[in-house]
Amino acid sequence: MNISIIGSTGSIGTQTLDIVERFPERYRVVALTAGKNWEKLLCQIKKFRPLKAAVADDKAFRLLKENLPSGCSTEILSGDDGICHAASMPESELCVVSSVGISGLKPVLSALNSGKQLALATKEALVSGGELVMKTAVENGIMIRPIDSEHSAIFQCIGSGRKFLSRIILTCSGGALRKFPAEKLGNASVSDVLAHPNWSMGKKITVDCATLMNKGFELIEACHLFSVAPDDVEIVVHPQSIIHSMAEFSDGSTLAQMSLPDMRIAIQYALSYPERLDFKWKRTNFLSLQPLTFEKPDYDRFPCLKLAIDSFRSGGTLPASLNAANEEAVYAFLRGEINFGSIYDSVREVIESSERLPADCWENISYADYEARRKCRSVMERLR
Repeated sequence: MNISIIGSTGSIGTQTLDIVERFPERYRVVALTAGKNWEKLLCQIKKFRPLKAAVADDKAFRLLKENLPSGCSTEILSGDDGICHAASMPESELCVVSSVGISGLKPVLSALNSGKQLALATKEALVSGGELVMKTAVENGIMIRPIDSEHSAIFQCIGSGRKFLSRIILTCSGGALRKFPAEKLGNASVSDVLAHPNWSMGKKITVDCATLMNKGFELIEACHLFSVAPDDVEIVVHPQSIIHSMAEFSDGSTLAQMSLPDMRIAIQYALSYPERLDFKWKRTNFLSLQPLTFEKPDYDRFPCLKLAIDSFRSGGTLPASLNAANEEAVYAFLRGEINFGSIYDSVREVIESSERLPADCWENISYADYEARRKCRSVMERLR
């Protein structure tokens, strides 16, 4: 199978390439893309020799072109158009989209409109444009293969029993600050926030895990992917991250997908679906596991979770505004410009002042995204 990887230099992209390398007889990389990390992309080009590669950033594009070895046949593309071309090129059969944030929405739509199978790790594409994405998928006869561990778990549990599904139990590790002293939460440091106990991920998603905004995003994602209402999704904190989510059916049966916290399991299943391939990495030893525990999420300590769910209930472009403001606030926190507590304060203020437009076209989603970023930068300037 020929695959394109949008966001190949990030955590999901590099783990996808681990699997491609494991099964060279099954998978061939025809396109790789990155945002700015041209040096890592160059190493990947040399190793996997794709037909095309693209970088979003103009400076990174120039540096990549200048450092490409002589005789390399990979065509180098730039900007959003180059990334979308990589997602939709005729030679590709499956597109893996793992780029961070709203930047993943355009290539998702490009891949779907060109009839590619889609393996999706960019949850922000569904948070911001879920209605448009799912409509486009249906129109093109594409079933999206989720890569998020929770949604992969639900996807695996449902199987052919989707019409009997009554409830989704979405598990949550609790993030790095689950037991952090409440009085110190607002001033948690970047190092505190990035110390996730179970998963090794990119910085942005790790911050989202610490605020529990990520779990709110995943509830929105689950509602779109599996056509359920927010009231049919229960969030349960499961600190051990062994049960990745559960599906409850009309007869009272509940199926759970369990494994060690390793994203390559979900990625590999998305690539091989409906087959299951041999997994060479560490397996679960149930005799050595610590007890599995479950808790209710604390909405008071982590108000971003409720903010995300309420934004989705309100509908329209509010989730797009939520995502955009959150991106701006998280990156400002990572740069040391605001404290941890100001992430919620900034996003909440933006949502309270945002216009709710229909989220059925790119123009409205893009406008909501732009306005939310502008407002959030203004709010953060005042909060500093």
